[in-house]
Amino acid sequence: MSSPLRDQLVDHMTFNEMAPNTIRSYVTAVKKLAQHYNCSPDLLTKEQVEQFFRHLVMEKKRSLSACQRYLTAIRYFYRNICNWEEVDRFGLPKHKRPTNLPVALSINEIKRLIAATVNLKHRVLLKTTYSAGLRVSEAISLRPEHIESDPSRMLIRVEQGKGRKDRYTLLSKDLLEELRQYWREYKPVMWLFQGNKKGEHLTYAGARKIFLRSKKKPA
Repeated sequence: MSSPLRDQLVDHMTFNEMAPNTIRSYVTAVKKLAQHYNCSPDLLTKEQVEQFFRHLVMEKKRSLSACQRYLTAIRYFYRNICNWEEVDRFGLPKHKRPTNLPVALSINEIKRLIAATVNLKHRVLLKTTYSAGLRVSEAISLRPEHIESDPSRMLIRVEQGKGRKDRYTLLSKDLLEELRQYWREYKPVMWLFQGNKKGEHLTYAGARKIFLRSKKKPA
């Protein structure tokens, strides 16, 4: 995908106040499509896009839920940037979401999970997520200045949460002590939970791995 085309896509999403993580994922999906054909995506036909999704499912063995994320991004691109009048599912079957709810951890299970996590950064991430009632995407997007530790406030500011809305959640004294210990050791600057790449926060996948590793550890 050429730089002007990418810039046009990013500008359109930014103007529509889409979240930064969504913008990155949409750009990545369209880029993958372009790389598959080694061709600018605005020059592809509907049939070629359909074949791309068949390639993902049949050859790459991608799940329908994973392909759905690509589909959402690619449909956005062709509808808003290429001005295609008809943008359907490109032959991709609908993903049937499971009807059963995920199992919620009890308070004791959460305490055991956190206590079993030796790594300070990982423990503080888990404790912040559960103590403040944050979604994973909200926790990894926190910045140091979002922790409002003044005794008269004791709040955590969550920016661009679900529905791209800002909100506040409570900051407990116990969590604040852990956060202070964490800050003294890691000295976070841009992001509270820095990722492996400079200037980027911890990824969703990285946070999920931390949770799964801690879950497997004995109490």
